[in-house]
Amino acid sequence: MNNHKFNRQDELTRRQIMVNAARAYLGVTVAPMLGGSLATGAIGATRKSTGPSQLAEHVIFLNMQGGMSHLDTFDPKPKNDEVQGPVEAIPTSGDYEVSQYLPEFAKLADRACVIRSMSSRQGAHEQGQYLLHRSYSPRGTIVHPAIGSWVVRHKGRKNTTLPGFVTVGTNPKNASAGFFGADYQGVPLGRPDEGLKDSKRPNSVSEQNFTKRLAIADVLNKKFHESYKSQDVKSYDSLYDEAVNLMKSEDLKAFDIKLEPSSTRSKYGKDSFGQGCLLARRLVEVGVRFVEVGLGGWDTHYDNFTSVAARAAVLDKGFSTLVQDLEAKGLLETTLVVIGTEFGRTPNIVTEHNNGRDHHPACFSTVMAGAGIKGGTTYGKSDREARRPEEKAVSVQDFNATIGYALGVDSQKILHSPSGRPFRMAGAEKDIGNPIKSIFS
Repeated sequence: MNNHKFNRQDELTRRQIMVNAARAYLGVTVAPMLGGSLATGAIGATRKSTGPSQLAEHVIFLNMQGGMSHLDTFDPKPKNDEVQGPVEAIPTSGDYEVSQYLPEFAKLADRACVIRSMSSRQGAHEQGQYLLHRSYSPRGTIVHPAIGSWVVRHKGRKNTTLPGFVTVGTNPKNASAGFFGADYQGVPLGRPDEGLKDSKRPNSVSEQNFTKRLAIADVLNKKFHESYKSQDVKSYDSLYDEAVNLMKSEDLKAFDIKLEPSSTRSKYGKDSFGQGCLLARRLVEVGVRFVEVGLGGWDTHYDNFTSVAARAAVLDKGFSTLVQDLEAKGLLETTLVVIGTEFGRTPNIVTEHNNGRDHHPACFSTVMAGAGIKGGTTYGKSDREARRPEEKAVSVQDFNATIGYALGVDSQKILHSPSGRPFRMAGAEKDIGNPIKSIFS
């Protein structure tokens, strides 16, 4: 048995066994710690790496799911009505304009850098999101670690009683640690107002009975480990310890946004994205390394301008409140706030689709703020139609390498999968990303 390799079905079976055992013996479930999918072969090598910057301690990644239109948000072309349509550009507190849909961002533009020359070769949503999160294109033979898992892998946990990586309102797959295994798995939360489910000892189970059940589980685990000496089994065992530590953590209350004053919650907006931004602030405040918050609805093939106006209003309120809140609490200097998306939308306006825009991976925009970023600036430039990068093209791998740079991580450092294959946070050697150092002060 020791030499057997587990397949994906084995993985699902073992996860369900763990969940059922926890319910039966402990009276709780470790599902929050297990995340959406556990891959085999947790790697126990160096957790930290010294990189060139090390300004940031945390990352809040705002994921615009569906392909955010760059023309109608961060790269307007007011002198080209043919591609711009009815959306006007407005001045900002920085040295650039944004669309009229982002009035609150415009006031804080001096804290942010807009990257206007992003480019990708992935024009489908699932593949584009995979690349955005992992710096690799999807393969049928392997699951690559998500960017949050890379961060925890390199930097380690800052708060050892809480997960190092949490996603909110986004695809649970974005929390997958891939071949890194359970130690670096993210915790996917569906809704920000539900807290971390099943993370407290039930009232029906006393502390004394809970301790007894843990002892019974330890005896069973010990016998199992003696028979099956596998790294995977050890990784699953560690989840028990993590679940218990989490249950006893004083910082567990950070997941409960209901503890915030109603006035603060209102500032962020009552929608899930705004409340997710509030939860992200609470989590980095207690030492969570990487938090992703998702905002969907950007797939605007039809009625682009109405849809983008609605989505941008949600983004505008959530982002601006988040940045101001982090700043007020002295956290913006050590927190990198990122707005990312899998691709942009076409300069062509499809009139037969009620003025829609289609997928456009060749050119799009992203944003970085905080953690030493030069605010009020742009990097790169798109052409007159925002169809192609005209200056300083930036790949998705470059983008992720820049996140690593902010954290002091050497994103080109090679780590090996259980099969011995080399991988990097900045992507494969032929597409390896380089950090954009000039956007930092």
